[in-house]
Amino acid sequence: MDVLTLGTLSAVHIIVVLVIVLLLFGASKIPELMRSLGSGLGEFKKGVKESLKDENAQPPAAKVEEKK
Repeated sequence: MDVLTLGTLSAVHIIVVLVIVLLLFGASKIPELMRSLGSGLGEFKKGVKESLKDENAQPPAAKVEEKK
């Protein structure tokens, strides 16, 4: 068994993390915390989508004036 296995989460790891979160924040704060996390993720996705749209938009063409 490899001691340094990183990146693999088992059900036991997830349950331990959930119990710690429950103990730290209490049962009444968790729905509020999840709502805040969801709205933050939504804002992040919106910002990424807008920045990708801005990158793909072409700048306006420069006007070329002829000298007489």
